[in-house]
Amino acid sequence: MIAKRRDLTVLDLPEGDRVLIACDAAGGIGPKEMDRVQVPGYVLGRFTARVALMEVIAGGGRPVALVNACSVEPDPTGREIMRGVLDEAALAGLGPDAVTGSFEKNVSTVQTGLGVTALALSEGPFRSPAAGDLVVAVGRPKVGPEVSLEDPEIADLPTVARLAREPAIHDVLPVGSRGIAGELRDLAATAGLSPELLAPEPGWDLEKSAGPGTCCLVAVAPSALPALALTLAQPWAVVARLR
Repeated sequence: MIAKRRDLTVLDLPEGDRVLIACDAAGGIGPKEMDRVQVPGYVLGRFTARVALMEVIAGGGRPVALVNACSVEPDPTGREIMRGVLDEAALAGLGPDAVTGSFEKNVSTVQTGLGVTALALSEGPFRSPAAGDLVVAVGRPKVGPEVSLEDPEIADLPTVARLAREPAIHDVLPVGSRGIAGELRDLAATAGLSPELLAPEPGWDLEKSAGPGTCCLVAVAPSALPALALTLAQPWAVVARLR
């Protein structure tokens, strides 16, 4: 049976396990002459792969494969994008043999396009937040030219993987282009709850796009928040209470 869970496509297997599928796409971002946001191909590959991997890991999955759909020539642009994809995949435990894909080999391109799909295996039930949980944004929402690999303020793959393994955390959800407020509604609705927005600290825009997963939401019991805060390297803010 195939079902949707937030940004995941979920395929239930007869043995009781499931396959989690997530994807991300980027267009007009890259090193080509007509790209609206100029970034190296390596950076584009890292962040696009990161989003898809974050989604399946946050859902409790163990990544097993990554598929690259690279709409540029294999060399030099495709080579640099793939270098970034492979480096990000390695952070999720995937070697080169687990990464496959294709390039545009028939026509020349003047703008970069990239799609990445992640597949993961999962077992057991999905985690779910509870009424009374606080929702914490980890990492600042950033988009476009604001985004860089070296930025210590944004969420990254190791952070999301660690949060997804933490027993005290009831749910993890990466934030993308819909912003904190949009993802918050989905996080609450999944558990049949409603979010009560709390006034964020200055500098936190709940409507702003978080671009390539620069922020994530975690649901946690109020009693567990102090311990969680001690482990966070990125900026964080309590943005809602679930009821």
